[in-house]
Amino acid sequence: METLELDYEGIEQLPLKTFTEKAYLDYSMYVILDRALPHIGDGLKPVQRRIVYAMSELGLTAAAKYKKSARTVGDVLGKFHPHGDSACYEAMVHLAQSFTCRYPLVDGQGNWGAPDDPKSFAAMRYTEARLSPFAEVLLAELGQGTVDWVPNFDGTLEEPRLLPARLPNVLLNGATGIAVGMATDIPPHNLREVADATVLLLDKPKSTVADLCQHIQGPDFPTGAEIITPREELLDAYTKGNGGVRLRACYEVEHGDIIITALPHQVSGGKVLEQIAAQMNAKKLPMVEDLRDESDHENPTRLVIVPRSNRVDKDALMAHLFATTDLEKTVRFNLNMIGLDGKPQVKDLRMILREWLEYRTTTVTRRLQYRLDKVNRRLHLLDGLLIAFLNLDEVIRIIRTEDKPKPALIERFKLTDEQADYILDTRLRQLARLEEMKIRQEQQDLAAERDSLEKTLGSKARLKTLIKKEILADAEKYGDVRRSRLVESAPAAQALDETALVPSEPVTIVLSKNGWVRVAKGHEIDPRDMNYKSGDGFASCARGRSNQLAVFLDSNGRSYALPAHTLPSARGQGEPLSGRLKPADGARFVGVIAGDPDTHYLLASDSGYGFVVRLGDMVTRNKAGKATLSVPKGCGVMPPVTVRSLEDDWIVAVTTEGYMLVIPLADLPQMARGKGNKIINVPSAKLKAREEYVAAMDLIQDGEKLTVYAGKKHKTMKADEVDEHAGERGRRGRKLPRGYQKVDRVEVLVKG
Repeated sequence: METLELDYEGIEQLPLKTFTEKAYLDYSMYVILDRALPHIGDGLKPVQRRIVYAMSELGLTAAAKYKKSARTVGDVLGKFHPHGDSACYEAMVHLAQSFTCRYPLVDGQGNWGAPDDPKSFAAMRYTEARLSPFAEVLLAELGQGTVDWVPNFDGTLEEPRLLPARLPNVLLNGATGIAVGMATDIPPHNLREVADATVLLLDKPKSTVADLCQHIQGPDFPTGAEIITPREELLDAYTKGNGGVRLRACYEVEHGDIIITALPHQVSGGKVLEQIAAQMNAKKLPMVEDLRDESDHENPTRLVIVPRSNRVDKDALMAHLFATTDLEKTVRFNLNMIGLDGKPQVKDLRMILREWLEYRTTTVTRRLQYRLDKVNRRLHLLDGLLIAFLNLDEVIRIIRTEDKPKPALIERFKLTDEQADYILDTRLRQLARLEEMKIRQEQQDLAAERDSLEKTLGSKARLKTLIKKEILADAEKYGDVRRSRLVESAPAAQALDETALVPSEPVTIVLSKNGWVRVAKGHEIDPRDMNYKSGDGFASCARGRSNQLAVFLDSNGRSYALPAHTLPSARGQGEPLSGRLKPADGARFVGVIAGDPDTHYLLASDSGYGFVVRLGDMVTRNKAGKATLSVPKGCGVMPPVTVRSLEDDWIVAVTTEGYMLVIPLADLPQMARGKGNKIINVPSAKLKAREEYVAAMDLIQDGEKLTVYAGKKHKTMKADEVDEHAGERGRRGRKLPRGYQKVDRVEVLVKG
């Protein structure tokens, strides 16, 4: 026992640390034990228990008239619940919502929320409530000696510590709650399945969790959504007491449209439509044309998804939506509750049912014993009443003449105090009307009932049979079919590849000299005629499709990749690539390519070395790029050239001194990265001094013409003129005609 320190005024002093720790611990224990967690006995939290009990006290049975919720809540608050009215009303709403509670305890009129938005319920002054028929499962045995009564919060009334539940309600309606340092997430279950499992454990106490799961195959939510969690995982969750349950929406195809008919537990249809619409706005769902919500009273959930055409793979589309929206959702599974020992614990399925059966056995025993005591008392009183009837005149005389008739009656007829009081409390007129036959018949009936009760209480087997019969009778009365269908072999939801979600449209990707990029729709556009910023101009372009990757090449030989549909529109002047990518200091972007991953390109440096590379090998997710082409020090990178045919293409390489060499493309190796092989010979001394280097490079096929641009002049070379420059790989090549030796670029006139 800690001793309190007192100051000179006699006021107790306590260290702040001690006070704070105790206050927090007290609060934590209160939240855990008296607020957030349900009890295994009746499956209710204290506030829910008080609501149900207060409503029964008000006479709000299933047969009564509805009563304003505000009055009911006021009664609960005034008598039993010392908390906020809104919190109490919210708890009441939870008990009334058929889409939240599997077996609602409150029957309501008015707006009690919607599956779409459970918190949209009206204020309590506008709603009316009474108890549902199912509430009888908790209340039927209330006045039969089955309950421990405890004082309410201010000690003016008594309230039941627990309600005498006839079924394991903790599993039927489930519970969610956050305590201090722990939480509970008990999913709802089907009444008939739980009753069958309980009866099995009653008959065979050694049954395992696996045996019980033959009956309880999984949770049963108020919604019709499918449970796709494998059976082994569910069994594991019931064995450990925690895990997760995966729920998936149900859909059907009607006239080519996808109709979603059931959503996972507590998923809003509005939110799902919002998630799908967001993907459509971001142009990530081109196969969907329209969305509609056709939900009404007859069809509480009817979301319509209209595909763009009949060719859309609806199963693949739904698999994508399952993976990217709340159409598929995992519900937490954590069987945490207050046990019979008054302590919170995460329990497995067998432990829950075993403990509840212990609670139920105690409740039934108390009920039977209470009834037996009442029967014995009545028999005792009837014995006294029969004596009084057989000696009626004598009794009347004693009552009328004696000053103290009670002792006289006790002495004369050998009665007990209780019998004498009962005779004296009965009016003389009623005594005179008594009939021996009626008394003896009542005695006979009560004696038979007493014998039956004593037999049941004296035999464990009889008691077990009685509990079993009552459970099965309630299951028959209140049970229904399973709503949440169990689908064991459901395919895993797979989000579609990003490229599949982007419309495939022809686009032209344009790169400027200063590294600005933009995308124009179509292939007909001339990038050289586009508007560029002052001091900037055209550098490179690539014609591809919007669902392809655009690959950029910088002056260090590194390649970068960005989805074409994410690049800025050509309506403006674009954006600098340096905002999205991280090139090395001083690096410039020199080229852009786009196409299928299997398309081949010629990559070369102006040192005269190069190789053939697949587009797919240049792709990287790294913002800093990928080292693709090895560039000698001081040299630059040539813009990549598309390969039309690996066998028929010829490389045209021209140096700044006017040397031109034509070699077969097949002479170059196919590589993923590296320096490549020598295409044209440039003297190393001149290359080092940057006096000579490769000025232009392109691919040509037999019979095609070549236009050479040199300053303001240009010359179109016929096929035979081009052939004159053919030679072996790595040679110097032949000089171009005088006046066309300072080459800026070359252009191949492709055969039509």
